[in-house]
Amino acid sequence: MTESMTRLGDRLHVDWYLFAPAILLSLAGLVTMNFFTGENYFFFRQGIWLLISVIVFFMAAIVDWRFLRRTKVLVFIFAVTFLALLILLLTGEMTRGAQSWFQFGTFAFQPSDPAKLVIILMLSKYFSRRHIEIKHIRHILVSGMYAFIIFIPVFLQPDFGGSMVILGIWLGMVLVSGISKKHLSFVIILGILTSVILWTSVFAPYQKARIVSFIHPLADVRGVGYNAYQSTIAVGSGEVFGKGIGQGSQSKLRFLPEYETDFIFAAFAEEWGFVGTMILFALYLFLLIRITNNAESAATNFETFFGLGIVILFFVHIAIHAGMNMGVLPVTGITFPFMSYGGSHLVTEWFALGVLSSMKRHSQGPRL
Repeated sequence: MTESMTRLGDRLHVDWYLFAPAILLSLAGLVTMNFFTGENYFFFRQGIWLLISVIVFFMAAIVDWRFLRRTKVLVFIFAVTFLALLILLLTGEMTRGAQSWFQFGTFAFQPSDPAKLVIILMLSKYFSRRHIEIKHIRHILVSGMYAFIIFIPVFLQPDFGGSMVILGIWLGMVLVSGISKKHLSFVIILGILTSVILWTSVFAPYQKARIVSFIHPLADVRGVGYNAYQSTIAVGSGEVFGKGIGQGSQSKLRFLPEYETDFIFAAFAEEWGFVGTMILFALYLFLLIRITNNAESAATNFETFFGLGIVILFFVHIAIHAGMNMGVLPVTGITFPFMSYGGSHLVTEWFALGVLSSMKRHSQGPRL
């Protein structure tokens, strides 16, 4: 079975061990969205986005992405990404309290999703050329500036969740690059000081309210703590085996708002229970381990750092989304990889897997 999958993957230029868990996770998201009674807006549109995403995956797997190692190419991509975020900040329409989407008729595109991949690419290039001398503090600061340039326009949209993911990517890649304990302490202290400044001078009242609702989630269950309260009820009510597919009362009766996006983990846990949730996490773990193994055997440090960056990206999304759904982290609007409704993040995630699949095929030979 393993040999046949390997031969088929070689013919189609894909890593099926990346594809298989991702498609199962995407289908799990589709099933969770479906009412199974009449037409469903989210289910239908997400099905279209999934088809597009899979096509993007196979196309990306065919391309030889080694040109991304070139500094001029990465600088151009980085500049275009920053410009797009700046244009969005200046001209974008306000939707649900944020300027996060470019509107194209009935479809919307969120540039902060591919921007996360651009950050990973830039940091991969930077750390791959300086991995020997990475213990110097100046490289921590310079790499932080790359992330900060993208962080600012995303944060000002305001997209609190997206900006936190960008910081998480930077911190994770700094850690895997070989930072010393002394510099790690410096980063932690800097993060604490930054948090104090953000709280006192930058955070909007609604963002402060979300953090307060995290500390005291039951203090205002009819207000800012409502979503967190309902999501914890949904997760807990699933018990061991769940209520059954399409039988989630918290989600399907709309006690849990926007369960297709910000709270799809809670909706899934309600219907599939503890057993289904463990299977879900097993799929994520298999995917992350596969990416990590491919990264460790890559021919160059650039591919290694890029693979580890994707692992960090997925892990941050999984941890924050599951945490806020279970009431242990504040509600920040973070999507669940491959499962939450939305085309921008889904296409980006499948594209990233396609690039990783291509890198595995083209990065053969002695390690550089």
